[in-house]
Amino acid sequence: MKLHPLMIALLIPLALAACDKPTVVNMPAPTAVPGPAGPTGATGATGNTGNTGTTGATGSQGYDGSTGQTGATGSTGSTGSTGATGSQGYDGLKGDTGKTGSGTTVIVVPASSPTR
Repeated sequence: MKLHPLMIALLIPLALAACDKPTVVNMPAPTAVPGPAGPTGATGATGNTGNTGTTGATGSQGYDGSTGQTGATGSTGSTGSTGATGSQGYDGLKGDTGKTGSGTTVIVVPASSPTR
């Protein structure tokens, strides 16, 4: 029987400690009702344009793509010899002298029309 009161003496503090827990109540957060919208803020300043980067150097042309040298100019061909001068033609026969007119007559030769 000695064991029985000793057991009760040890169990009482455990029982009291177990019953002493505070109760936790979770309260929901209050819901806020939004008010009217405020006035629109001023427009911000435009930012600066950044600097343009430097242009890279042009790459060198590859071994197979290099341009060949220009060939030498050919010599001028020889000029042909001048042909022989032809013989002079015969003089024609002289015509008869015309008769003298009685007065002065002016003959107007019309202009020739262009041939097409």
